[in-house]
Amino acid sequence: MASPSDTTVIVGISGGVDSAVAALLLQQQDYRVEGLHMTNWDEADDYCSAAEDYQDARQVCADIGIPLHHVNFAREYREKVFADFLEEYRQGRTPNPDVACNRYIKFGNFLAYADRLGADYIATGHYARVDNTGAQPRLLKGVDSNKDQTYFLHAIRPEVLPQVMFPLGELAKPEVRKLANDYGLANYAKRDSTGICFIGERPFREFLQNFIPARPGKMETPEGQVVGEHEGLMYYTFGQREGLGIGGVKGYPDAPWYVAGKDLDRNVLVVVQGHEHPLLWSSGMTVTDARWLAGELPADSFACSVRTRYRQTEIGCHADVQDTGTLAVRFDEPVWAVTPGQYAVFYAEDVCLGGGTIESATGIVDPGLSPARAAGG
Repeated sequence: MASPSDTTVIVGISGGVDSAVAALLLQQQDYRVEGLHMTNWDEADDYCSAAEDYQDARQVCADIGIPLHHVNFAREYREKVFADFLEEYRQGRTPNPDVACNRYIKFGNFLAYADRLGADYIATGHYARVDNTGAQPRLLKGVDSNKDQTYFLHAIRPEVLPQVMFPLGELAKPEVRKLANDYGLANYAKRDSTGICFIGERPFREFLQNFIPARPGKMETPEGQVVGEHEGLMYYTFGQREGLGIGGVKGYPDAPWYVAGKDLDRNVLVVVQGHEHPLLWSSGMTVTDARWLAGELPADSFACSVRTRYRQTEIGCHADVQDTGTLAVRFDEPVWAVTPGQYAVFYAEDVCLGGGTIESATGIVDPGLSPARAAGG
């Protein structure tokens, strides 16, 4: 590897504090650092922060003293990320567009554009690490377990890892904010972005109904008792408790209701009472479209740990690899609200092995029968 002073690193500058500190740290290590700001959603409205983020990115680069490039990937984002997002909701599933954005845009289009600008490496403000010391590069968890973002990075192409730097991988978030404040970066206290980037702060239902017609229908218990009305199956996700609007129902106890399933053919939302209801717990799942960072997908079966949602405590599991590449996964203990459309990401201690899309939860279980339960919900 060339010396840092002879190495050009192009950093994805979002306008937030994480990417700003990533660029700052690389500059302090004597790399030739340039910034690149992406516009991935270009509909101007009261909710979109793209213009503000670009101005923040410009200020960050001016403060650090590095050049800033700007590129618009809105068309690519709509084709590769947003179209799939809508189709998943039409199918009654709950997608996570951040995973596709990382695979196709941030570590796809962005990387190709940075190559044209003369980059030796690209870097982002993700809380993750890359280990290039072995025969094959490995994606490792960030040291800050509360911020580790490997869940969202599991689907990037393994061949890009040798070109990627994650300067924040060894840091905790409070350290990052302190570094920004000590240097005098204006965005040191900027709030972290949450939720789906192209929706922003706008009401989710208001946004989604612009693209998918809502079909109101009935809420029913598994036995077929009607207990309420839903506003459209796309607005609800498995395990959801808030926003159901179910009042006191004659013959049922005064206990919270949860979404336990969707009957698309009848346009019915299935609901149950109680966090411990067996329909909310699973002993396994079916995973499709597996993408493997750790070399080739194992040929038959393997044991590891898995997350079925971001920031979930990992659960031990065994996975059987089917002829089609589908994974039949058995959990070591029951898991709550395994949600079709979300991602299952597999780990061996700190190493992110890869992951795939949760096709379905399997094996309804009564958590009261198990001596140990997964944290969740």
